[in-house]
Amino acid sequence: MRSDRLIDLRRRRSAKIVATLGPSSSAPDQIRALFEAGVDVFRLNFSHGTHDDHRARFAAIRRVESTTGRPIGILADLQGPKLRLGTFAEGPVEISAGAHFHLDLERQAGDVHRAPLPHPEIFEALQPGTELLLDDGKVRLEVESCGSGFADTRCLVGGMLSDRKGVNVPNAVLPLSAITEKDRADLSFALEQGADWIAFSFVQRPDDVAEGRKLIGGRAGAMVKLEKPSAIQHLPEIIELADGLMVARGDLGVEMPPEDVPSVQKQVVHACRAAGKPVVVATQMLESMITAPTPTRAEASDVATAVYEGADAVMLSAETAAGRYPVESVAMMNRIACRVQEDPLYYSMLESTRIEHEHTTSDAISAAACQVAHLVDAAAIVSYTTSGATALRAARERPEAPILVLTSNLFTARRLAVLWGAHCVHTSDVRSFSDMVQKAVRIAHREKIAEIGQRVVITAGVPFGTPGATNILRIAWIDR
Repeated sequence: MRSDRLIDLRRRRSAKIVATLGPSSSAPDQIRALFEAGVDVFRLNFSHGTHDDHRARFAAIRRVESTTGRPIGILADLQGPKLRLGTFAEGPVEISAGAHFHLDLERQAGDVHRAPLPHPEIFEALQPGTELLLDDGKVRLEVESCGSGFADTRCLVGGMLSDRKGVNVPNAVLPLSAITEKDRADLSFALEQGADWIAFSFVQRPDDVAEGRKLIGGRAGAMVKLEKPSAIQHLPEIIELADGLMVARGDLGVEMPPEDVPSVQKQVVHACRAAGKPVVVATQMLESMITAPTPTRAEASDVATAVYEGADAVMLSAETAAGRYPVESVAMMNRIACRVQEDPLYYSMLESTRIEHEHTTSDAISAAACQVAHLVDAAAIVSYTTSGATALRAARERPEAPILVLTSNLFTARRLAVLWGAHCVHTSDVRSFSDMVQKAVRIAHREKIAEIGQRVVITAGVPFGTPGATNILRIAWIDR
């Protein structure tokens, strides 16, 4: 059943918002409030919570979708391998800079001189000079000597260590799959529940993406979280294999110098746009709003920068999952994105990025539609699509006119909820050329995207309902 509030829920911005559900935001009324505040895609973090917890969240999201008539995306974020120290016999210890520290596979609890590291794959990848980052880089060790199951290190940056702190090895590719047994169980569950996107953590190489895609089997979009420097080194191959990418800046900031992360973010956003793949910028965007009702000016600028760059979506993590102001965080992100879009420089900055087109009919029609929409001042570009490919090509152009996506495939509508500029409507297939035009005009007016007297540019493919066959461009008037 469609809601009378549908008009109010139409987004007035092209960049989308992804929000993480957690203890602060999982009640059905909270999920509805988050959606009304601006969430387009809900992220379920499988590092936390039980399957029963996530099942309830799936059901609540789909109820909101049913009552509002707006397709909502669900992103299932898999945990990936977690590399951690073992325990310490007498509680936390302080490691001083310059001190020698021994790591091994022994089960015996650690002390100020050694600690168990129960991950043989780490030792396989070590060599003298390799750095180990403990507890998100708060403690840094350099390997002086190593062998089968042990490493003698010198502490470069000292600090406190306690039980099961995380371990990062930034300059090594570990002989480790990105998908654990827990991930396989979570993936199977998420697909059964109808997840639209599966996010893979700890991706180091293209083979990790290929493994994930094989497990998904086309039942959801594969989103790669860029967390490891080795993944950045294989960016073109990973983009080609993935359906979407996420710039996970928190983990990247641990494994590479923080000053390198902004340029990597820009490179990834540009590369994904050129490839026509959605890209999400994530982590610590409005971090202070976990405990405060307003962000810092630096955080507001950070969100704005991602929007100016043309990211498809910006994401909230702990701000909505565990923070005190989840709805306020979404509302703030929505206001920032809307304000950026009002800036005359916004579209000129997006247009300055040259996009290479393929020599295909579909690419030619999509590029032409955006140019025509600009020249005739069209209210919208209406994209009929089955697989989503037509909408992806249109969004790659970053047009000023909104993209009204009409599809008979509900999965496609939900998956494209993360796509820049896309307003998705699930509708029946068209049967004829006149039906195509009439439906596009009717829905554009109904959704308050176009008013009487305005024009829309329509793209579709003949035969109708054939994926990847965009070959029609039509201009139509909205009349009574």
